[in-house]
Amino acid sequence: MADAINALVTQSYFNVLQDRLERWQREYHVISCDENMNRCCEMMEFTAKIQGQLFAILNSVAAEGHHTDGVSTLKTRLLPWLGACFAPSRLPVHKDASFSPFQDLSEKERKRPDVSSSNMSDMQWMESQLCSTRLQLDSVKAELDNAHKDLNKTNGKTAPSLQDTDDEILQLKEDLRATHLQNELYKRKLDSYHDYERQMSKLRDEVSYLSSQRLSRSVSGRPSSSLLGSESIPRSQLTGSSRLVRVLSRFRDLNNVERNQAQLQLLGYLNDVETVQRIIFIAVVESFKAAKLAHRLFRLRARKTLSSCHFGPESLEDTVVDYIVRNQDLYDVQNSVEEVFSAINLNPRIASIPKVNFSVATPLIRETCKLAFAMQTLDPPIDLAFASDGELYISNKYRRSPDSDLSAQLVSYHVWPALMQGGTVRAKGEVVTKKGVVWSRSSISCMRSRSLSPTRNLTFSDRRSLSPDALTASCL
Repeated sequence: MADAINALVTQSYFNVLQDRLERWQREYHVISCDENMNRCCEMMEFTAKIQGQLFAILNSVAAEGHHTDGVSTLKTRLLPWLGACFAPSRLPVHKDASFSPFQDLSEKERKRPDVSSSNMSDMQWMESQLCSTRLQLDSVKAELDNAHKDLNKTNGKTAPSLQDTDDEILQLKEDLRATHLQNELYKRKLDSYHDYERQMSKLRDEVSYLSSQRLSRSVSGRPSSSLLGSESIPRSQLTGSSRLVRVLSRFRDLNNVERNQAQLQLLGYLNDVETVQRIIFIAVVESFKAAKLAHRLFRLRARKTLSSCHFGPESLEDTVVDYIVRNQDLYDVQNSVEEVFSAINLNPRIASIPKVNFSVATPLIRETCKLAFAMQTLDPPIDLAFASDGELYISNKYRRSPDSDLSAQLVSYHVWPALMQGGTVRAKGEVVTKKGVVWSRSSISCMRSRSLSPTRNLTFSDRRSLSPDALTASCL
């Protein structure tokens, strides 16, 4: 008997019965009447199975007892309950029970047509909604087809215009290429025009020189000492003043035109104005060095060539200088430009700067080399003034840059060099002065070596110690 009870507890029939009742309660209004009746029958069958097991347990309990055990329980509980189940008409009717189960079934059968009619109306409404949805879908498809047709028409219309646009682009490219070619032609014409100007200046110098000689020869009688001296004056000395004016004017043009163009080009690689100005200053200094070296070599070759065939009142050196002045076009400026680029790439202040194309400064370097070469033919030659970061600012040698500190007395860095001819400042340079700049040892040592030179005499109007403001270009 205990095993039967354990099996009944383990199988959890009553839990299963409760779950089925709850599921039936949730789905009662969803499923049909036949399904509800089937569910009810299932519940009754399941209850009957449970009752069968309970009756088997009851029989086992009665068999375990004596003949008289459990008789009173059977009489008082089981038999009345069985009698009530098989004789329902004798049971007392509850006062709240208004109809019997048969009446419930008849009521359900009566309500079934109403439910079917409501279901039919719902189905008709759903069919009407489905038809309207299909109509809307057909209209959307028609609109989509019309949109595709319009798109195809637009593509067909725009295809010729796109072709025309491509043709216009090609034509514009051809025009641009022709413009570039024309620009190159104009540049060549401009270069040839500059060459013509240089040749014209040479011819003017030749005419002036020949005119002076003709004038001296046409004078009757004994020539004066001044006329005799003019016959022996070399051509380079006669044209020295005009050439000086030209080179100084060209130096100012370099500062105003080529330097600004090179600065704009370099600012496309570096967003640092100070670094760009330092690069340009170093390029100008290296250009002067390369041109001076080329002039010395050119002069040696000219002296060697003219020494074997020289004769006349002029000295060999004057003849060499005249030859260089007449034939400055023989100067190999491209070689000097390459030497400048080599020096710039080896400069520790510039070589470490990444992603900088120094070739954008080629026009400035080329013109500076030409000008520096021409400056070496003057007597005395023109050279760059000594420049060093941290040197004292001298007003008659430099002018301050707009971003300078006016109260500072030391040069932070140089923007443009100054020109010196002998001890005279021919053109001022440009510097940036700032406070907190350390006076470099190179400038101090150079000043000491120059000031202590036995061949250099310094005279001061005041015997007191020389202040920085009292220093002049001649003192430095």
